[in-house]
Amino acid sequence: MVIVFALVALLVLSVLVAGNWLVWRRLFRDTTRGPGFVRRAGVVVIAGGWALTVGALVAERAGAPFLLQQILAWPGFLWLALSIYLLLGVLAGELLRPLLRRWVERRARAEETVGEQPVLAPAGATAVTALTTTPATTSATTSATTPATKSAEPQTLPSSSAPTSALTAAPPSPSVSEKAPTPTPAPDPDPTDPSRSLAAPTRRLFVSRVVAGAAAAAAVGTVGYGTHGVLRGPKVKRVTVPLAKLPRAAHGYRIAVVSDIHLGPVLGRGFAQKVVDTINGTQPDLIAVVGDLVDGSVKDLGPAAAPLAQLRARHGAFFVTGNHEYFSGAEQWVDEVRRLGLRPLENARTELPHFDLAGVNDVAGESEGQGPDFAKALGDRDRARACVLLAHQPVQIHDAVDHGVDLQLSGHTHGGQLWPGNLVADLANPTLAGLERYGDTQLYVSRGAGAWGPPTRVGAPSDITVIELASRQA
Repeated sequence: MVIVFALVALLVLSVLVAGNWLVWRRLFRDTTRGPGFVRRAGVVVIAGGWALTVGALVAERAGAPFLLQQILAWPGFLWLALSIYLLLGVLAGELLRPLLRRWVERRARAEETVGEQPVLAPAGATAVTALTTTPATTSATTSATTPATKSAEPQTLPSSSAPTSALTAAPPSPSVSEKAPTPTPAPDPDPTDPSRSLAAPTRRLFVSRVVAGAAAAAAVGTVGYGTHGVLRGPKVKRVTVPLAKLPRAAHGYRIAVVSDIHLGPVLGRGFAQKVVDTINGTQPDLIAVVGDLVDGSVKDLGPAAAPLAQLRARHGAFFVTGNHEYFSGAEQWVDEVRRLGLRPLENARTELPHFDLAGVNDVAGESEGQGPDFAKALGDRDRARACVLLAHQPVQIHDAVDHGVDLQLSGHTHGGQLWPGNLVADLANPTLAGLERYGDTQLYVSRGAGAWGPPTRVGAPSDITVIELASRQA
């Protein structure tokens, strides 16, 4: 097992190193003419970004001073997201690079063809052309072969009707003052100007800069937009769920489901207040907080979680643990949320007027002897009543089916959070997001209100879901 783990770790490290080398090569090496400041700066940026990312992760898990966690978290986690989309942008650029290069080469060849077309002299310019094209040695050769006796004879200029060949004598040498100035060398072509006819090395540089600029702009824009979406706060999503056993009197009952708030060194008290205000604005009958509330200790994050005391619902607010509570100290957080007015359901059930509400601990608690216990929570209930179960991870659905649960409410997946992470999350969970049926049991999975690691979501917007129960008897 140790050998397998080591091989997997080595493979992951190799892929990580290869990906970052490709990013450095395409963004920094291929866009410069030679070694220099830009290439060295690229090494510093990439290596420094990953150092901050590792530092942020280690500081959070090791319980480092909270101020240090905050200092490392923002740049470290944002670099993690940015590096993903820089690599994706560079890989997409590999597909566009040959097309752009061929376009530039065709344009250059077309301009060269135009430049090689012969220039036609205007009509009547034959004599002038002859003057400028006849070698000066012609006159010298003629004078050398003419008898001396004829050199004293007066010369007569040809009349206008004389043949133009008489004008083939060499023109007089220009004086010093009439000599043309020495031409100034033309400047090097601008590699960013596609209208010029570029040499092959310059064309390659131009293509590399265009592709690198597009990849960097796309990555920065994607991360910026995804971060803005998280910091703005979750939006409300409404879903109607019919339950066969729900009595007519409970038709339209509203449960506000919120998961994965992830209060920590990045998302703090201000974000918690946005979540609370959004939930209260839906005026729910019941509030279900289904795990991963925090990433840290009560000492560090107690003030950030304080707004939860403002939650208001007719039948109260309930809480179950997620896996991150066990990273932070689940027992202390169970006590803290109880102090704030929420009711923890630790493998427990409560009977509401029209249905049963149960909750089980997260599977991460098994390592501490506090794992889920479905028998304790559901074993002796009246199965003629509808039952709603709060369980953080969707994988707990199979136990819920075995115990006759009508509806399970979960989170954990974040909907993938960062595309294409949804492809991996979908393989690890029975349902990635939304409502699905498993036998007689329905499972609803929220994408969550916050974000873990990078405060960024791409392709998986955050949400608070209002589940409206519908009675089939209504």
